[in-house]
Amino acid sequence: MGLLKEKVNNLNNKPMLSVLQSKDCDLPHPPVWMMRQAGRYLPEYQNTRKQAGGFLDLCYNSELAAEVTLQPIRRFGFDAAIIFADILLLPHAIGQKVWFEPGHGPRLTPLTTPEAILDFADNDIHKQLAPVYKALQLVREQLPNTTTLLGFCGAPWTVACYMLNGEGSKSWAEVRHHAYTNPKAMAQMLDVLASKSVEYLIEQIKAGADAVQIFDSWAGSVPPDLVDLLVIKPLLTITTKLKEQYPDVPIILFPKGVSKETLLKLATSGNSFECLALDEGVNLEWAAENLQPHKVIQGNLDNAILLTTPKIVAEQTNKMLSKIPKKGAYIVNLGHGVLPQTPIENVTTFIETVRDF
Repeated sequence: MGLLKEKVNNLNNKPMLSVLQSKDCDLPHPPVWMMRQAGRYLPEYQNTRKQAGGFLDLCYNSELAAEVTLQPIRRFGFDAAIIFADILLLPHAIGQKVWFEPGHGPRLTPLTTPEAILDFADNDIHKQLAPVYKALQLVREQLPNTTTLLGFCGAPWTVACYMLNGEGSKSWAEVRHHAYTNPKAMAQMLDVLASKSVEYLIEQIKAGADAVQIFDSWAGSVPPDLVDLLVIKPLLTITTKLKEQYPDVPIILFPKGVSKETLLKLATSGNSFECLALDEGVNLEWAAENLQPHKVIQGNLDNAILLTTPKIVAEQTNKMLSKIPKKGAYIVNLGHGVLPQTPIENVTTFIETVRDF
């Protein structure tokens, strides 16, 4: 009875969790949050970042990571808080050297082949990632009881891209060639990353995450012939294994840039996840008709709109909301992360427009 009572309370008190768990709830407005909502567009984040020093220092400082996670909740009252971390903490915890260069972004000592991950496969990740779990616990203690707490990880394909290339890329052709020359080894690497991701997400849930999101930021770089191998199978491996441990914890997938065919294939793949997050390139009317009967959908205001004016933000947000007739299975978000140069007043307008719709 205790677990049932807790679930009922969550549905009553947390709008976003209510949508994810019931898929057809009656709320006055859809829940809203933003990817990268804790970040450089906020002056309070900039001040906290100075205290931490480097970016990884901030990620591994539990108190400061909790603080920046809570900052946008205090300022805007989003319906979800996503823990402040980075998808590359996992390869770092596995044993790969990772660092961030100002003006360049992430750098890693690249693996020479996909098989090289086997040298790290048995490494324990949790000692390195313990500060993330502690930060989740700290946020959980301070978060309003109406706010859903999200954990997250990077998808195996996206993480593998960085591990093999050592830095960002415009096309990721440098990584895709492995899938053609040695698909068995590539699949093996993705399996290792999927297993480690499940371990990571389980500990995040234990630490207090109500739901989790898996970011496949570079899924759109994968051609149709490789989508099953590199995107769909690894994602569903994670969701299936996680559901075996936590069947009631909702999972959001964000396969950025993929085709309608891939989105539809994921949406109809079964019950191992609850929500598909959509980038700005997806037609929301199509998504409402074709994806929403199967999954909650999340998204997908173009983050460039938040660089305009409050008037345009309000117009475009209302336009987006009007495309979703079934609001009880919809979460409002951007099509990608909020940009550092975004004016704060535009974020305020975005939130107010959703709640006034």
